[in-house]
Amino acid sequence: MAERPVPTSSALRARVHGAGPTGALAALALVDAGWEVELIDPLSAEQLQERSRAYAITHSSRLLLEGLGLWQPLQASLAPFRRLELCDRALGLQVPFARSDLWGADLLGGQGDAVGWILQHRPLMGVLLEAAGRQPQLRLNLGQGALPSEGPVDLCVAADGHGSPLRKASAIRHFSRPYRQGCLTVQVRLRGSEADQAWELFRPEGPFAVLPLGGDAFQLVWSAPLSKLRQLEQLDGVAFLDALSAALPDQLQAEVLLDQPRAFPVALEWAWPLQRRRTLLVGEVAHRCHPVGGQGLNLCWRDVAELRRLAARVSAGRLPVRQLCGLYARRRWLDIALVLFATDALVRLFSNRSPLLLPLRHVALGALGRWGWMRQLSLRAMSDGPCRLWTP
Repeated sequence: MAERPVPTSSALRARVHGAGPTGALAALALVDAGWEVELIDPLSAEQLQERSRAYAITHSSRLLLEGLGLWQPLQASLAPFRRLELCDRALGLQVPFARSDLWGADLLGGQGDAVGWILQHRPLMGVLLEAAGRQPQLRLNLGQGALPSEGPVDLCVAADGHGSPLRKASAIRHFSRPYRQGCLTVQVRLRGSEADQAWELFRPEGPFAVLPLGGDAFQLVWSAPLSKLRQLEQLDGVAFLDALSAALPDQLQAEVLLDQPRAFPVALEWAWPLQRRRTLLVGEVAHRCHPVGGQGLNLCWRDVAELRRLAARVSAGRLPVRQLCGLYARRRWLDIALVLFATDALVRLFSNRSPLLLPLRHVALGALGRWGWMRQLSLRAMSDGPCRLWTP
């Protein structure tokens, strides 16, 4: 929970570049911490909502949304999943994760009813932009030709995507290593799965996530060599569904395409340091990981949660504003490093048929299936971030 700022006579000013899910949330978090904020993006509000995408929301993100008063407005758009099936297709092993595997599930109240939630992009952005428009301390500057207002600011937040012009202008180093795999996303109507069940399928060509959207609608995140995915992207609906059926377990049967398949490259990226003078990096400007495990947006929003805590301390006079960026960078690097390492290791360990790695996978999945405390630790790392494994 962020500290409540004490009003001061001298307003603190911030400018957030990028009004996507992370930038818009960062702007709202700064306003909540007592700052005056300008949110700038070259895309219009309508364009910002146009993406066909869904996100896995974990409990760390739920806590942030609750603290900002955004959880309730999103409730109608959230599709909870109460069971997660982890399947190794090469070994034929399956490990179920249930609500009882949540760390401290008995303390979560009604929120312990779900392992996680799936949220589509359009309703998320609709709620964020509507909330931003209601804030008198937040100036929306959206659309083609949007330019920053004149005058100095105390903080500049780069949330303008992995190709961030602001990061480049700040001369911050950026490491990028493309994966051999790409990802394809598509929404389908599916038979054979419960409406509140998610699947993470480990296949030799890459992970495959099946995420519930409510009813019989599911978001698929299919990892495979990018050249193959580009070919699949061009198939007609019937041919695509045939190819999809061959990739899914027998009990899951795709019936109808709900949108157009979209393939894109995937890379491991990390910028360092996370700040330069009064500019700090938030979200995909700072890091990108493989989508296995649905960690991407939750890692971005833990950046926002830390920014909110520190910005509230500055507003309350407990932290000099000049120290905010450096302290943010020091506090965020370990969580980012652990998530990037863990997702990379999962992809390397499970995206193959190596006879040297198959026994290791067999032992690991067998232990997960046998011991509940291991499922609890794994689910806690996925839900709250790896750093929470060392805290009560």
